[in-house]
Amino acid sequence: MKPAEMKAAETLANDTRRAQLIEIDRRLLWHPFTQASEWNSYDPLVIERGAGFHLYDIDGRRYLDGVSSLWCNVHGHGHPAVTAAIHEQADRLAHSTMLGLSHEPAIELASRLVEITPEPLTRVFYSDSGSTAVEVALRIAFQYQRQSGRPERTRFITMLGAYHGDTIGSVSLGFSEPFHTGYEPITFPTLKFAPPFLCEPISGRGACDDASLERAGAHSLAQLSELLERDGASVAAVFIEPLVQGAAGIWPQPASFVAGVRELCDRHDVLLVCDEVATGFARTGTMFAVEQSAVSPDIMCLAKGLTAGYLPLAATLTSERVFAAFNGSYSEYKTLFHGHTYGGNPLGCAAAIANLQVFADENTLEAAARNGARFAALLQEHIAPLAHVGPVRVKGLMCGFDILADPATGTWFPTDQRRAHHATLAARESGVIIRPLGDTMVLMPAPAMPADLLEELVTVTAQAVAQASQA
Repeated sequence: MKPAEMKAAETLANDTRRAQLIEIDRRLLWHPFTQASEWNSYDPLVIERGAGFHLYDIDGRRYLDGVSSLWCNVHGHGHPAVTAAIHEQADRLAHSTMLGLSHEPAIELASRLVEITPEPLTRVFYSDSGSTAVEVALRIAFQYQRQSGRPERTRFITMLGAYHGDTIGSVSLGFSEPFHTGYEPITFPTLKFAPPFLCEPISGRGACDDASLERAGAHSLAQLSELLERDGASVAAVFIEPLVQGAAGIWPQPASFVAGVRELCDRHDVLLVCDEVATGFARTGTMFAVEQSAVSPDIMCLAKGLTAGYLPLAATLTSERVFAAFNGSYSEYKTLFHGHTYGGNPLGCAAAIANLQVFADENTLEAAARNGARFAALLQEHIAPLAHVGPVRVKGLMCGFDILADPATGTWFPTDQRRAHHATLAARESGVIIRPLGDTMVLMPAPAMPADLLEELVTVTAQAVAQASQA
């Protein structure tokens, strides 16, 4: 067979394989956060492998991973140190329960996490996702108050627009119209206050500046203070996403706001829970977002970047003061009767240990700080000037901006026009994968992504958004 004939046969085989996979997918799979009728309206990508900061489909076409595979990839795909650690651990032990047993990777990882997280976090409880990490925090905060002689403290305070996960407890803590409306009968209410972004709406070009955020942060803290003055005696904990509310649309906060929340919680003897599932592991420029406010929560939730995006693993860390409330004789039933089959999975722990070692060996935190500055400059150069872009919100390697019919008035395009979705498809044609939240475009490059790929991500996104937002 001639080379041209061999190439044609290979192409035909790939086309047939792709068509078969897509047909089976559409017939059997139920994709998260995806409307099936829209999914069936275009040929989806079927990803076959990853290498570095790119993903490859079954035809071998390369795509820049502009959202870190849902905000969790840190060092790129297929990093040799992380994959080697997983392989080596698989040869020894793939899984063993943490119920009544322990294993070396879980012990070593706990030691490393306590070392790098802010004092006085000293206890580590493993689960398997961001949602479950928050569920653990919820149970701990509730039971802590009861076992500390304050059973009346049963309520929680969260921010408007909060997103803490998709399990029922974490859903109850958050609120987003499409995600939560209609679920009221099976969720519990929380006390809510407006985050800085909603206290001083950031609209128009250049309004999302430090001075605006500081003013907005003060207004937000005043609302929280009022809530705690009125209802603090019934509150178990305040839950926040520090510095950035991710799924709300990358809503920023000043560092002073997080410090202010800590001070108010201390004043009213309320636990502070910081959900760092999205913001942890260099995503905001420091290892953890709370570091920029020089505070420590009573409980911290970690996932996503914990394993550099390689395996599902989550951790909920607490102070010794919180842990002590769960100690007693068995008959006192102070035990935290909560756990997950794959909590502390050895493979996940091995990946997380290797991830932290790569942070140290490759100076990932320095790269993240450097890349964050470059990223912000690129966004101001290429995205901010676009006619239909609302304010560019960026913190470290987390960016969000709205695609609006009229940015001056904050007027959105009609929902069914799906402008951001069309921008996503246009970027895909140029070899870049991005994913919006409604008509809010989110970019989330890996902290270690090189400068030239950051530029490609931003410039291709700018072209795609300009194309999709034309009337």
